[in-house]
Amino acid sequence: MEQQNQPQRVIVQSTKSEGMSAILGFFLGPLGLLYSTITGAIVMFLINVFVGIFTLGFGLFLTWPVCAVWGYMAAKKYNEQLMEQANRQ
Repeated sequence: MEQQNQPQRVIVQSTKSEGMSAILGFFLGPLGLLYSTITGAIVMFLINVFVGIFTLGFGLFLTWPVCAVWGYMAAKKYNEQLMEQANRQ
C-alpha cells in the first residue's frame, strides 16, 4: 500500500494557557478574565459590582473564584475550537 502525502497544517494563532487563565481570574477577578474572554470579563464585572454593593463586599468571596473557573473553561474552549478549526482544513 502506498501512503498518501497529506499537506502539513500550520496553526497561525497561538493557544491560551488554561492554568494562566485560571490564575489571572483568581487573583485579578474580572480583569483577569480579559485574557481568555472579553464577554465573560464584562459580565463578571457587572455581577461583581451588583453583588459587591448589595452585600457590602462579602458576596465577592463567592463570585471572585467564579472568575478563575470561567477563565479556565473559556481558555479550554478556545483551544479546542482552534484545534477543531485546524483539523477541518
